Amino acid sequence: MEKLRMALDLLLSEGLSEIIISNPRQKEGTVKVKIRPVLLKEQLMFQVTRFRGKQVFHENLDREQAKEEIEALLTEDFRQLEGENRGKKLLVLVSKKGKMTVKWTGKQTKMQPATAVQALSHNRKKKYLLEEGIPVPFLVDLGVQTIDGRIVHARYDKFRQINRYLEFVEDILPVFSKDECIHIIDFGCGKSYLTFALYYYLHEKKGYQIAITGLDLKEDVIDHCSALAEKYGYEALHFEKGDIAGFTGADHVDMVVTLHACDTATDYALQKAVDWGARVILSVPCCQHEVNKQIRNEALAPVLKYGLIRERMSALLTDAIRADLLEEHGYDTQILEFIDMEHTPKNILIRAVKGRGKKDTGIQRLTEELQVHTTLQKLFEQTES
Repeated sequence: MEKLRMALDLLLSEGLSEIIISNPRQKEGTVKVKIRPVLLKEQLMFQVTRFRGKQVFHENLDREQAKEEIEALLTEDFRQLEGENRGKKLLVLVSKKGKMTVKWTGKQTKMQPATAVQALSHNRKKKYLLEEGIPVPFLVDLGVQTIDGRIVHARYDKFRQINRYLEFVEDILPVFSKDECIHIIDFGCGKSYLTFALYYYLHEKKGYQIAITGLDLKEDVIDHCSALAEKYGYEALHFEKGDIAGFTGADHVDMVVTLHACDTATDYALQKAVDWGARVILSVPCCQHEVNKQIRNEALAPVLKYGLIRERMSALLTDAIRADLLEEHGYDTQILEFIDMEHTPKNILIRAVKGRGKKDTGIQRLTEELQVHTTLQKLFEQTES
């Protein structure tokens, strides 16, 4: 293990090209891990990408965290590591008995610090799914881009945030085929900047056959968005006036998006998605009040007496309960950080991909202990009774 640590000290620097950890000990779970350096807020970090079935998971770690993660992966889960730093290659092999072989090959070239920073900055820039310098009609109308595709400096945060949303979408694309038409419903679409981004990225840029319906209660918003869709020539993007609970305009939906549907409106959207058998659900809830009004627990009473703590705990519990209920209905679910356009603290994204079977998460026992009975629980109970 000491040889591995010394090797990682040399490998994990600005000059790292990529690390690939493979040959898993178990057939199920993560099958491969890739690690590359990134520059975040002028700090060297290492992006860890895990491949699990058709899903991809990303995490950014500092140097020490990355070393610990690699050591754990080779000790417990994998038998092989390949890495390269400025031409010098590292190979680590782990035998079935746990014996570790660490071998370097090649000659390391020199790289000036400034060059390394430029390379990392360049890599980070290329990560954007909507590229700078290529004008996109809805981004120009939003004031994010100029007509020649340059990003307006004051709107750079919006540009990054739209790309962040599309990264979540990019991760689930292996679920779909380009030979099918993907039916998508966007509940509570509002001004629809992310709906337009979704259409542009999937249809115009990636070449998927899609049909998107945006749903909102405000008629003037629907009229405005419909006019923009017609202006851009987005023929498979339509907008309708209506609420989530009463929507009956579809029999089959492949993907459900619900961003900032207030309070229990999110629950109705999630129940609809499950009822349709949607393969993908993307949900950013907001304004969760239901659990806050109900939660009662003697053990938690000392902390629940503080209003702010009670509110935040209740909001987090609400989303955790939703995620577990989706797991119990056959979805592989993640809770991820989503930075929304208005910089609000309500930035949790629930991403669920239909899996192979239902799971017992124990969430029913927890909600009973907390004396909580959520709208989503009630909706599922009604459909199953």
